[in-house]
Amino acid sequence: MKKKTLTARRFVKPSYSYLIEKKRDGGEFTQEEIRYLIDSMLDKEIPDYQLSSLCMAIYFQGMSAQETATLTEEMMMSGEVIELSHLAKPKIDKFSTGGVGDKTSLVMLGLSAACGVVTPMMCGPEDEYIISTLDKAAAIPGLKTNLSIDEFTKQLDKLDGALAAQNKEISPADAILFALRQNTGTIPSLPLITGGVLSKKLAEGAEGLVIDVKWGNGSFINDLEQAKQLARSMTRVGRALKRRCVALVTDMNQPLGNCVGTGLEIKETIQLLKGEGPEDLKELVLKLGMEVVRLAGVAGSTLSAKQTVERHLKEGKAFEKFKEIIAAQGGKTEYLDDPDKFPKAKHVRKLPAPKRGYVHSINAAMIARGVSLLGAGKDSGAKKIDYTVGIDEIKKIGDQVKQGEPLMMIHYNDEAKLENALEYFKNAYRLAPKRPSPSNLVIERVA
Repeated sequence: MKKKTLTARRFVKPSYSYLIEKKRDGGEFTQEEIRYLIDSMLDKEIPDYQLSSLCMAIYFQGMSAQETATLTEEMMMSGEVIELSHLAKPKIDKFSTGGVGDKTSLVMLGLSAACGVVTPMMCGPEDEYIISTLDKAAAIPGLKTNLSIDEFTKQLDKLDGALAAQNKEISPADAILFALRQNTGTIPSLPLITGGVLSKKLAEGAEGLVIDVKWGNGSFINDLEQAKQLARSMTRVGRALKRRCVALVTDMNQPLGNCVGTGLEIKETIQLLKGEGPEDLKELVLKLGMEVVRLAGVAGSTLSAKQTVERHLKEGKAFEKFKEIIAAQGGKTEYLDDPDKFPKAKHVRKLPAPKRGYVHSINAAMIARGVSLLGAGKDSGAKKIDYTVGIDEIKKIGDQVKQGEPLMMIHYNDEAKLENALEYFKNAYRLAPKRPSPSNLVIERVA
């Protein structure tokens, strides 16, 4: 009797309608089905209306850990994957889901590289909340961030760090999906965020990733449990793809630091790189820096990691490394050495406190919207970003103010834009007779 020979199962391409219905009803995609969908996107065979329906189905039904890991890997392999194995040093990037006044990505670029960690930092649309890291970096005259993959790789080889706009050859499948998500209300989908972020970060050559998941009114994630779920999703998928990942869930219910705007935030970045600046940002930079050096193996214990980060900030090594990277990309470092060289807005005006009391809450999203309307954001209607406008000297939650005392100082060039922005600034603050209880900046660590 002849023994039956086993043949590989042939994948029969399902209809797109079947796959939409399968996910709508809570079904789980196979690896072959996910690969088929990614290929169909790249080949432009699946119509946008069906892809939009699929995004909505995923938004409501979610994806399993295995589905999300498969999606991430297939998206990563949809384009170029940068090979950095020739670099002996550990390769760790830092990613933030975006927050108001958050300058930590720029600080980590110089700090991580100074600590001996290769930092391949490519910034895409997932990295921003109204004003992106690249918008802020563009306030440095001459800086070029549109690097080719070859330029990006060579700079990492030479300086251990590079800041680049997302290259179109990296995870093109995510670019297609993200554009649809923006227009279909599915940006907050946890599996699609996980797949989009990790596919790009791992394709840029990172061996590990430190993730800052922001929660609060100044983030697109307003639900704390959802933020924790995203942190778990990213670290779980990272492990499934044999990458080291650590996530911090951090509070974004007020602006980070003392200013919001592009040029103003670069000035604060310089302070932080020198170990100075606002206490909340110093705390977050320290926590993120410690995670990077521990993940990279540069420091073993918590104490050693803290000492390493503090030393490179205090001794100015992080600032010097940041300058080297900026200079290599055409940026004029004399502005970094003397921040007073940065152009200034024509006018500065205070926002007076309407009554005496304590700052009880701040709507950071309103602050960001107001700053954008001044001309600091791409959605302000202006043809180009105004790098001089923004706000500083921000009163924070728990601060006591007298009637008429400034809640912030507003830097502006256009009276009409100021009037539009003022309503957002005024409505962002809530004062109360009693000081509110302080909240923790870092809410949870997921590893």
